[in-house]
Amino acid sequence: MRRYGKHTDEDDIRTRPNRKGNRPRTNIRPKHEDAADGMVLTVDRGRLTCLVEDRIVIAMKARELGRKAAVVGDTVALVGDLSGKKDTLARIVRIADRSSVLRRTADDDDPYERVVVANADQLAIVTALADPEPRPRLIDRCLVAAYDGGLEPLLVLTKSDLASPDKLLELYGDLDIPFVVTSREELEQGGAADRVRAHLDGKVTAFVGHSGVGKTTLVNALVPEDRRRTTGHVNAVTGRGRHTTTSALALPLADSDGGWVVDTPGVRSFGLAHIDPTRVIHAFPDLEAGTEGCPRACSHDEQDCALDQWVADGHADPARLYSLRRLLSTRERREGD
Repeated sequence: MRRYGKHTDEDDIRTRPNRKGNRPRTNIRPKHEDAADGMVLTVDRGRLTCLVEDRIVIAMKARELGRKAAVVGDTVALVGDLSGKKDTLARIVRIADRSSVLRRTADDDDPYERVVVANADQLAIVTALADPEPRPRLIDRCLVAAYDGGLEPLLVLTKSDLASPDKLLELYGDLDIPFVVTSREELEQGGAADRVRAHLDGKVTAFVGHSGVGKTTLVNALVPEDRRRTTGHVNAVTGRGRHTTTSALALPLADSDGGWVVDTPGVRSFGLAHIDPTRVIHAFPDLEAGTEGCPRACSHDEQDCALDQWVADGHADPARLYSLRRLLSTRERREGD
C-alpha cells in the first residue's frame, strides 16, 4: 500500500484516533468579521466592563489573544452575547492599536510595567498644595510618563485655601504646562469643576495623583451621577491618604461632547523602569534640534552635550534645558527624595 506518492488517497493517511470524539484542533482562527466595537470602561478580576453602542456589556478575553491584555480605554472587538442582560458574557477577540499608553512600574528596579490607561489624550496630575504636602518629584515622574506615552499633561492644584500655588507654579513655568488651581470651597460649590471641565471637553483624560489630594472628589464633581467614595482622611503622621479608588474606571464627562474622565487609584510611587530617556527630548522641540551635535548615547547631562552650546548660542532658554535635565534625572531618583 502506497502511503506517500503522487496519487495519495485519504484512506492511505494514518491518523491518530480522537478519543473524545470531537473535531481535531486547528491553527486556523475565525476572523470574527461581525464583531462589534466597544470601549473598555474598567477591569475587575478577569472581567471587563465595556461600552458597546449604548449598552454596558460584561466580557472576558478570548484565549486566542494569549498574553495580550485589554486595559481601560482600549477599543476592542467583541462577539457573543452583546445584549448587556444580567448573567450574560461576551468575548473580546481583538484589541485595536493604541494611540497613547500611560504606563508605570512599581519601582525603578521593577522590570514589570503596568499599563494604567490606553488611548487617553491627556494626563491630569492632581496635586494638593497642602495636607498632604506637594511632591514635585512625583509630579516630574508623571510628566515623564505622559511625554513618553504620548499624553498632554495638565496640572490640577487643589486646596489652594491652605497654601499658595505660586512656588509650585514657578517650578513648572518653563515647561508651559496648562494648569488649574482649585480650593475645597470651589469644589463643594461646583465652580472649580467648571474650570477644570473647560480643559477636558472632547478629550479622554486620565486623572492621577497621590492619595488624599482630592482627585476622586474632583472626579465626583465632574461626573456627579457616578460618584465614587472619597478618601476623607489624611494620616496625621505620614501625611498620606487612604486608597479608596481600587481600580481605574472610565466615566463619561457630564455635559460634554465625547469627553471622558478616567479615575485611577491613588499612587504612592511611580516607577519609570520602562522609560527610554532618549524619548523625553521629544517633549522639548526647541531643544531637540540641538541634539544633532551630541555624542552617541548622550544623556544630555554630560560634559560633551551639545545642548549647552545650543543654549549659549541663543537657540533656547536656559531654563528649558534645566527643566529637561531635571525630568531626565527623575529616572535615577525616587519621588520621595
